[in-house]
Amino acid sequence: MTMTLDLSPTPPDLPFYQPTGMECGLFETAYENGLPLLLKGPTGCGKTRFVEYMAAVLGKPIYTVACHDDLSAADLIGRYLLKGGETEWVDGPLTRAVREGAICYLDEVVEARKDVTVVLHPLTDSRRTLMIDRTGEELAAPKGFMLVASYNPGYQNVLKRLKPSTRQRFLSISFDFPEPEVEIAVVSAESGLEPGRVAPLVRLAGHIRALSGMDLEEGVSTRLLTYAARLMASNMSVDQAIQVAIIEPLTDEPDVQQALRDLVSTIYG
Repeated sequence: MTMTLDLSPTPPDLPFYQPTGMECGLFETAYENGLPLLLKGPTGCGKTRFVEYMAAVLGKPIYTVACHDDLSAADLIGRYLLKGGETEWVDGPLTRAVREGAICYLDEVVEARKDVTVVLHPLTDSRRTLMIDRTGEELAAPKGFMLVASYNPGYQNVLKRLKPSTRQRFLSISFDFPEPEVEIAVVSAESGLEPGRVAPLVRLAGHIRALSGMDLEEGVSTRLLTYAARLMASNMSVDQAIQVAIIEPLTDEPDVQQALRDLVSTIYG
């Protein structure tokens, strides 16, 4: 099947996002059918921006939760808090999204504590319910509610792994860094730097991502390229912009940093 990429600009009232395939149509279909969606891909490749864009396209409010080691089910569902000398129940972001029929986006869900996935299971099957144990309330998710989660498979290990019993409750889309022509368009649009000056940055990113045997957990992200391009658009020198926006964020090892600077010199001369 031949796939044509739509490189037309994003309407000004929407967050900027450059589609790279059929992900927008898949998101809409999942939303219309009340199905949960899992986005898989490396850090900084556009997963969060994609969800923000699709929420705007659909005209839906979105509750975004950045998951971390200490994130518990109570953080998502809610808890009793002391207000004015009285105890009052306060909904968490997941509960608010269910009540309002909004989108709840769990960014890097694999980082959350194990009890979080237990709470998600009834929302990701035919029940589509959220049980609030503290209040005894059981919420049925309305038609407009959608659960979206993301994670980076490259960071998974034995202790941080999304169980098959959870993964298989979601539709899944794999994300990766865009093709060079698309990445140039994205970085240029986000930074204001002309495409001709963005092209060497994208070429540099391709070389870094292809490196093997170096102490890099992951290749340079589109996000970092955009940071570097913004600095260059603000008249910072190329070497300095790349140093602070790409090399320093990627590694602390002096030898690896020098190897990256050598690579930069081969691209920029």
